[in-house]
Amino acid sequence: MLNKVVLMGRFTKDPELRSTPQGVSVCNFRLGVTRNYKTNGSYESDFIDCVAWRNTAEFISKFFKKGNLVCVEGSLQSRSWEQDGQRRTTLEVMVDNTYFVESKKDAEGGDFGGSTFSAPAGAPAEPKESFSSEGFNALDDDLPF
Repeated sequence: MLNKVVLMGRFTKDPELRSTPQGVSVCNFRLGVTRNYKTNGSYESDFIDCVAWRNTAEFISKFFKKGNLVCVEGSLQSRSWEQDGQRRTTLEVMVDNTYFVESKKDAEGGDFGGSTFSAPAGAPAEPKESFSSEGFNALDDDLPF
């Protein structure tokens, strides 16, 4: 069976790092993930609970904060408990890997609406010359494969 989740979203608040009684680090956080289509003219978001353990938990709590854009990889897991006599169930992403998506400069500057890639300073926004086929020879239709 396959259980693989890949999400790219923003932290809705600072990640919470805690330790179990045995000293194992665990980090809980929620990602806001925008859907890639519009409903009634605007994009909707889903808010997904995530849990990371050990070194991954410590890494997330050290380098990420509210509003940062992140990509996480993991698996979907359900958890059940009883509260006030009622059975409750939740789905969480158990995070295996975490990746930076934006530069530190973009994250600190609060530029959360822009793209995740920015050209280096002084780089032209568009190429000055268009591609030319000059100097290329046409291939014959009789290819050896």
